[in-house]
Amino acid sequence: MLYGLCDKEIFVSFVVFERREKMPETRVPRILVVDDEATTRISLAELLRLEGYDVSIAASGEDALEIIDRNPPFDLMVLDIKMPGMDGLQLTEAVQRRSPDTVIILLTAFGTLETAIQALRRGAHDYLLKPCPVSQILESVRKGLSKRHQERQRKELVSRLEQTLSELRAIEQPDAAVAPPVSSVERYLEVQDVRLDRERHQVWIGDRPVDLTPTEFKLLSYLMERADQVCSPQQLVRQAQGYETDPWGARAIVRVHIRRLRRKLEPDPARPRYIVNVRGVGYTFPRTPPESAEPEEDDL
Repeated sequence: MLYGLCDKEIFVSFVVFERREKMPETRVPRILVVDDEATTRISLAELLRLEGYDVSIAASGEDALEIIDRNPPFDLMVLDIKMPGMDGLQLTEAVQRRSPDTVIILLTAFGTLETAIQALRRGAHDYLLKPCPVSQILESVRKGLSKRHQERQRKELVSRLEQTLSELRAIEQPDAAVAPPVSSVERYLEVQDVRLDRERHQVWIGDRPVDLTPTEFKLLSYLMERADQVCSPQQLVRQAQGYETDPWGARAIVRVHIRRLRRKLEPDPARPRYIVNVRGVGYTFPRTPPESAEPEEDDL
């Protein structure tokens, strides 16, 4: 039985299932279904295509990564946890490093509380148990895509606000000292295995490039310049946003950016090795990874 339906009922359900209003999108959302069971993989992909999505399929975690590396980022992925070779949790980590904005839904017939906690810690949007009703899968997909759409809109708004603030500062301080050219300061920063190019605004972890927003790049550059030093939230806001704010406001602003940076940089964001919280004080970028493997909360 697949997703709570027998084989003959699957395709009937495809046709008669009530179509609900889709979230507003300028393009058709792209979804990747990954499952080693062919019947499950194909039937779920067909279900999603009939809902109007652009769907690709992969039979293993390794195949999925090859597809991801050859194509633009997917909006959402539906993964089985139990697969030969790379399992769903390992694939989730790999996808988060390549495309942090991709929404991930995990399916499993062998669910445990521990597995569910691991899935959510590693960035999964939802965790569903097989057999799973068709309506529940589609509802999870809709909510995941809606969440991604809202996050993209929020990022665009933040980017426009940052640009407006920058233009206002330029108008208010026309005679302000011009920042020194990149050539007059150290172009490259390298701490642990993270390398940063100030001139090209590029970042690598080992050989892997990391895509950062301008604000994230400024924060990372500031922390790496002061490796092993603790930087307060107010310092980080002043450097990244160019204005002063109270300690409470600075913590709220910085916490969001640090969380995103960790998702893009850290092998395990819950146990950071690059951007470490010094409770009650601020954040630091250590020259050597911390020995402690205890999970860390990023609230100050």
